[in-house]
Amino acid sequence: MINITWLRSFCTLVEVGHFTRTAERLHMTQSGVSQHVRKLEEQLGAELLVRQGKQFSLSDTGERLYADAQGILFALSNLELSVGEDPPYEGVVRMMSPGSVGLKLYPHLLALQSKHPKLIIDYRFAPNTDVENAIAESTVDIGFMTEKSTLADVSCTPVAQESLLLVTQAAVEEPDWDDLMTLGFIDHPDGSHHANLLLGANYPEFQHSHLFPRKGFSNQIGLILEPVSMGLGFSVLPAHAVEAFQKPARIKAHRLASPVSETLYLCALRHRTLQRRMETVIAEVKRWL
Repeated sequence: MINITWLRSFCTLVEVGHFTRTAERLHMTQSGVSQHVRKLEEQLGAELLVRQGKQFSLSDTGERLYADAQGILFALSNLELSVGEDPPYEGVVRMMSPGSVGLKLYPHLLALQSKHPKLIIDYRFAPNTDVENAIAESTVDIGFMTEKSTLADVSCTPVAQESLLLVTQAAVEEPDWDDLMTLGFIDHPDGSHHANLLLGANYPEFQHSHLFPRKGFSNQIGLILEPVSMGLGFSVLPAHAVEAFQKPARIKAHRLASPVSETLYLCALRHRTLQRRMETVIAEVKRWL
């Protein structure tokens, strides 16, 4: 493979036409320039310069090499520039979070993308464990979790608090323990975690969500409250998910005696340097939350 440094020295010499001035341009010694050209000739097994004292002209091989090398060096220069660029509003940002925070953030992120069309938002909804694994495997750039990661490679920074709410059909007033047992639980991927936090703080009888009759399950954040609105059971969800439900008149969110909020963590791969477009999104997310 041709040594790019030698090739650049050769092309500069052809353009400048003088060893001393070439050395000055490349911040080298004149002997260094001569050595690069000699090494390139040895590598190619052909004479590139026809030397006439201190003057030179190009051999046929030198002419062909210079013609082809110009495009190669130009392409390498552009590659260096494109790799070195780190624009704040261009490129893909891959994100993942539980559904509730996604419902809150996604419309804002689309508005940001509309303002900066070269910024591409790739957003996935998933439970905490999937978010954690995606960050560790570098399949996403930024993640939001409602539990701190247990993986050493995943760093988590608290960025917000979100209230948890007990949600029933609108007709239910103030549900006691027996009411909840009668209604049964509409589960979801983070259902057990949310129920443990909120119900454990407000109902002495609570031990685990498995105590309740399981009346349904959905992993679609926008559909979890559909069976609840029909009186088929109750659920426990973050406030953002409750606020996003399309039929608010059919449900009732109960704020219990001991309010509980869960911490929202911004998560990323530890020791990874985030690019400017990711920092842009993070700054906007913190503002919205």
